[in-house]
Amino acid sequence: MKFDVIIVGGGHAGAEAAAAAARLGAKTALLTSNLDTISQMSCNPAIGGVAKGQIVREVDALGGLMGEIIDATGIQFRMLNRSKGPAMHGPRAQADKKAYQFAMKERLENLENLELHQELVEELLVEQRPDGKPFVTGVKTMLGEIYEAPRVVLTTGTFLRGILHYGPNQFPGGRAGDMPANKLSQTLERAGIRLARFKTGTPARLNGRTIDYSNLSPHVGDEDPVPFSFLHETLQVEQIPCWITRTNAKVHQIIRENLHRAPMYSGQINSTGPRYCPSIETKIVRFSDKESHQLYLEPEGRHTLEVYVNGLSTSLPCDVQREMIRNIEGLENAQIMRYAYAIEYDFAPPEQLHPSLETKAIEGLFFAGQINGTTGYEEAAGQGLLAAANAVRSLNGQDPLILGREEAYLGVMVDDLVTKGVDEPYRMFTSRAEHRLRLRGDNADRRLTEIGWNAGLVDAERWKIFREKMDAIEQLAAFLRESRVRLPAGGTISAEEYLRRPEVEWSEIAERFPQVKEFSLRVTEQVCWDIKYSGYLSRQDASVERARKLQKIRIPDDFDYFAINQLRMEAKEQLSRIRPQTIDQASRIRGITPADLAVLVLVLRKH
Repeated sequence: MKFDVIIVGGGHAGAEAAAAAARLGAKTALLTSNLDTISQMSCNPAIGGVAKGQIVREVDALGGLMGEIIDATGIQFRMLNRSKGPAMHGPRAQADKKAYQFAMKERLENLENLELHQELVEELLVEQRPDGKPFVTGVKTMLGEIYEAPRVVLTTGTFLRGILHYGPNQFPGGRAGDMPANKLSQTLERAGIRLARFKTGTPARLNGRTIDYSNLSPHVGDEDPVPFSFLHETLQVEQIPCWITRTNAKVHQIIRENLHRAPMYSGQINSTGPRYCPSIETKIVRFSDKESHQLYLEPEGRHTLEVYVNGLSTSLPCDVQREMIRNIEGLENAQIMRYAYAIEYDFAPPEQLHPSLETKAIEGLFFAGQINGTTGYEEAAGQGLLAAANAVRSLNGQDPLILGREEAYLGVMVDDLVTKGVDEPYRMFTSRAEHRLRLRGDNADRRLTEIGWNAGLVDAERWKIFREKMDAIEQLAAFLRESRVRLPAGGTISAEEYLRRPEVEWSEIAERFPQVKEFSLRVTEQVCWDIKYSGYLSRQDASVERARKLQKIRIPDDFDYFAINQLRMEAKEQLSRIRPQTIDQASRIRGITPADLAVLVLVLRKH
């Protein structure tokens, strides 16, 4: 069985990776231990959020599937941070989780160039070139089958030597109900890949029939739901409410009395978990002054009564979980369908990767998703798309697709991973992006669809829709430049200049010039926000140009930092470990000072 590209793992990274490789014309195989769990939402049944929603839009703009699938299977849509500026807006949707995963599976099944195989990969096949450089040749499965390919993308999620923790009870598993991939970790270590451990967790699931909603607050979706995918102008969907309840002093007391039984505090778990999505026991310890913590009761689908308790992630024993839940308002008689648990798993510290997401140690081997130390469906999907695209491009002798920090949140994420590494599971925030005014969710297609089209990731239908939108934006912008507004004090200015004033809203422009109502909401929003942000963006242009100049100063792959006497030893070690490709990337490495960069630039220019 010979392929161009093999994708190992069928989660959100694996699904987008398989789709991207197939779209680019590569003969692709997706191998996963269970085909029924493709794109399964192992934790929260939701897609998007602040910064995460922008990533989904970027994946969609590059031809990915996540935005289309959540638009088709969402049960509640909300635009977060509507009261703030558009750069902070974050689309989020509750998903019908089973509908989502089966819709994704059907899309993959219908793709040309892609084969799906239910196989657990246990071994990476690696050979060496005459110069000693290792390169991947394929994989071997638990059934003894060998799949050959010159490019392999690992998207293993939490399955590498995964261990589940339910209080003092420990079980091997990639997640509840699935076996781990222990042998694959061993073959990676033998091949020279360094592994470390992270942990994450998930809350209990309850039977919604046994929840008393009478005194709880509903949390409803937007009246005008905004689609994720740029292929859709509007959404017509019957939305389902979530509900809000809270912990209380009694629940906190139960947790404190049982901290010695919590794996995170008993010494049973020593690995690091996500700081921004802590367990309830960590919240009680870290925020001891808080009297309560908000919980969201989130339905998991249209055809199930199962409810996800967002905010109550824990690894406490089952008896403690029962006592906690029966002391929460509305949950006094709730039946637990699935107990909460924590999971520890292997990941590969991502400074072992090139910006293309290819490993430095093994040619042709790419990593995407939680194996790189990230957390979140959205971050995984973006990495999967880029890793697979670069696997195919390298196969065709093309330069890798590397997005800049000023171009995409995906560019920020990959650069952070390969340049800075991780000391906790990486989650995307708007604060990580220094050019976030440019990286709005609404303009992701304007930033990336042409890049995707040129790379072969975007199909003709999406390109047509994009070009029509761009033409409309140009027409509306030209109309505003040419139209005049008479001022009360006399004289006139262009409608564009008038709209730039902070006190002027788009509704006033629409009242003065009824012609603009012919344009779609997405077009008018784009033009309005471009004009409102123009002053800020022009100031950012200078810093973007400085970064581009530094990106032009390339550093050879085999550059000997230890031969530069003027460099500090810490700088030599860090630069040798990360191997930055440009001075711009070197400037973001931890511990590298402006003085180090000045020395490096002088030496590079000299030679």
